Amino acid sequence: MENGQEMIKIIYEDNHLLVVEKPVNIPIQEDESKDMDLLTLLKDDLKKRYDKPGNVYLGLVHRLDRPVGGVVVFAKTSKAASRLSEQVRTHKFKKIYHAVICNGTFKQEGTLTDYLVKDEKRNMVQVTKESNPKAKKAILHYQILSQKQDLSYVEIQLETGRSHQIRVQFSSRNAPLWGDQRYNPKAKEHAQIALWATSLTIIHPVTKEEMTFVDNPPKVFPWTILEEV
Repeated sequence: MENGQEMIKIIYEDNHLLVVEKPVNIPIQEDESKDMDLLTLLKDDLKKRYDKPGNVYLGLVHRLDRPVGGVVVFAKTSKAASRLSEQVRTHKFKKIYHAVICNGTFKQEGTLTDYLVKDEKRNMVQVTKESNPKAKKAILHYQILSQKQDLSYVEIQLETGRSHQIRVQFSSRNAPLWGDQRYNPKAKEHAQIALWATSLTIIHPVTKEEMTFVDNPPKVFPWTILEEV
């Protein structure tokens, strides 16, 4: 589908689900910027494609940060939305991300566990002590797929889905994400963050079949270090 400026890639669609590639720098839902958001774009597209009168239902069940691209699923019915939301709540969504971090000597694999707190006014997250009453536990598992000079290409499986989790957990260990304008003080201005939602595994809300959707990062620097090594 077209949004006027670019194509929105549809990865999978049936009567219950709509799985697409979220373009970078488009908010997933309306925010303070009032920029065009993905949810509105997809609703408009469904209305046109199926010639639907009135409002079109499309349920948002999980989110990606505005600068992040990759696979995201929406629910086309309220029943599907409810069942998918329950999977998110019970950690049955399996989400795999790819990232490029600015650290070429990071340990090859491991689990990162932190307690995070969010400053809502600044929209910034930081690592805090477990004793902080506002702290939320954040866990991810990672594996380095390749390293080149001062960069590492990382595959990440989230166990928890905290705000800015991947970005903060790595930056707090002197391994900020390449191009991260918020948590990498050395990121070049206007650089695009190297974080991509690559794979999503869910249980279909109606058929109960396990389904995995894959969407690889674009073949541009710094993602190309995976192929160069």
